[in-house]
Amino acid sequence: MTPRPPHTLSIAEAGAALRAGRLTSTALTEHALSRIAAHDGALRAFIRVTAERALEDAARADQELRSGVDRGPLHGIPYALKDIFDAAGIPTTCNSRLRLEHVPTEDSHVEARLKAGGAVLLGKLTTHEFALGGPGFDLPFPPARNPWNPAHFTGGSSSGSGAAVAAGFLRLALGSDTGGSIRSPASHCGVVGLKPTYGLVSRRGVFPLSFALDHCGPLAWSVEDAALALGVIAGHDALDPSSVAVEPRDYTADLGRDLQGLRLGYARRLFSDIPGVSPEVLATLDASARTLAKLGATVEEVVLPDFELFKACGRIIMTAEAYAIHEQDLKERPRDFGRYTYQRVVPAAALTAADLTQAFRLRQELTVQLNRDVLSRYDALLTTTALAPAPRLDGFPHDWPPPSLSVAVQTVPFNVTGNPALVVPAGFFSNGLPLGLQLVGRPFDERTLFRVGAAFEAEAGVTLRRPALDDAPEAATARVGRAS
Repeated sequence: MTPRPPHTLSIAEAGAALRAGRLTSTALTEHALSRIAAHDGALRAFIRVTAERALEDAARADQELRSGVDRGPLHGIPYALKDIFDAAGIPTTCNSRLRLEHVPTEDSHVEARLKAGGAVLLGKLTTHEFALGGPGFDLPFPPARNPWNPAHFTGGSSSGSGAAVAAGFLRLALGSDTGGSIRSPASHCGVVGLKPTYGLVSRRGVFPLSFALDHCGPLAWSVEDAALALGVIAGHDALDPSSVAVEPRDYTADLGRDLQGLRLGYARRLFSDIPGVSPEVLATLDASARTLAKLGATVEEVVLPDFELFKACGRIIMTAEAYAIHEQDLKERPRDFGRYTYQRVVPAAALTAADLTQAFRLRQELTVQLNRDVLSRYDALLTTTALAPAPRLDGFPHDWPPPSLSVAVQTVPFNVTGNPALVVPAGFFSNGLPLGLQLVGRPFDERTLFRVGAAFEAEAGVTLRRPALDDAPEAATARVGRAS
C-alpha cells in the first residue's frame, strides 16, 4: 500500500506513528517546510517561517520520544501562530507598521502551553492589521489567499491560519476571534474552527482587540484535531483577569458517540430572512439539519433575538475598546495604520459613556436570553457561519465597509454571549468554495460540540475533499526567519 503523505495524517495518526518509530518529527517538519516553500508564495499564509526553530523543536521532540518522554498529543506535531500571539524572540508584527520592530521576550500563555506539550513551531501566520482592519493591500504583508481559489478571500482576521490548514501546511493553527475571526476563515477555507467559551483559553501575550470579546482557539483539519489541541491550550492562567478556573477535561471523550438523546435547536431565522442570503446557504444548512436528525438528534427550529441587536451590541463594545487600545497611536501616528483599520476604529471616538453602558447592559440581556431561555432546553444550536461564498479579493473597495453582503458572517452573537462555537465544513457552493455550519453550545460544554461536530463530519464526508494545489515547485518566497 502506498504510504500516505505526512500532511494528510491526523494529529492522532501522526502521533501514533511518531511513538511507534514509523515517522519522525523531523521528517514531518521537513515535509511541512517543503510544502510551505512550494506553495506559500501564491497563498501568503505565513508572515514568517521559523525554519531553524522548527527543526530544533522537531529534533528535541524526536530525542524525547526515543527516550520515553511523552509530553502529550501534540508532541512532535507542527503548528503555527497568528501573528498577534507572542513567542519569545520572534517578532509579533500584528501586520502593522506600528509593530514591525516588536520582539517579545516572553511567550504568550498559549505558546507556553504548546511548547510545554512538545509541539513544533513553524512560524507566524498572516492576519488583518491588529486582527481588525481587513484584507488590505497597504499593509506590510499582503493578504492571505484562499487555497480553494487564490483569487478569493480567506475570511478574517485569522486569514493565514485558515489558509495554512486548508493548504495542508499543517494540521493545527492558532487564531483569535472577536467577532468571528476564527469561524469566518474556517468556513471560507473549509476547515474546522473553534471559538472556545470566553475565559477557557488565556489571552495573555496576545495583542488585544476587545478585552470583553476576544477569544483564542484552534483551526484544524478535523474535529478530533481541534479537540486534541483544545486539551493542550485550555487551562487557568492566574495572570489573565478573564481566565476561568475549570477542571481539566478530555475533549475527545465523546468523539464517536451517536447523537441519540441530544436536542438541537436550529436557529434558521437568525439568517434566513436577511436580504441577500445565498439560497445555497439555506439549502446546505437545511440538509445539515436533516443529517443531524438522521444521526439520532432531535432537531427543532428555535427563535433567537434579532441578529441586528447582537451586531450593534458587539460593534459598539469592540470599536470602543479598540479605540481605547490604539488611542495614542491614532493621534500621534495615524498614517501608519492601514486604511481599513483606521476607518474602522476612528468612529469610536464619537461614542459616549452612555453608548457603552447601554451596550454592556444589552450584552447581559442577550446572554441571559440565550442561555436561560434557549440552551436550557437544547444541548446545542445549529446555525450558519457565512451568508454567501468568500468574495474575490479584487472586489474589496478602497474604503470600508465593502458594500457587498458577501463578506457578512453570522458569528458575532456568540462573542457577545461568550458561548463556545464550532464551525465544521458542511459543503460547497456551486463555484467550488466551501461553506461551514456553526454549532453553539452551553458555556464550557465544548465536549458536546465536538461530539455533534464529529458525528456530522463523519457522515457528511466533506473534509475528504482537499484543495488541488499545483504540485510543481515555485519560487520559495515564504519569509523564512532564523529566530530560535
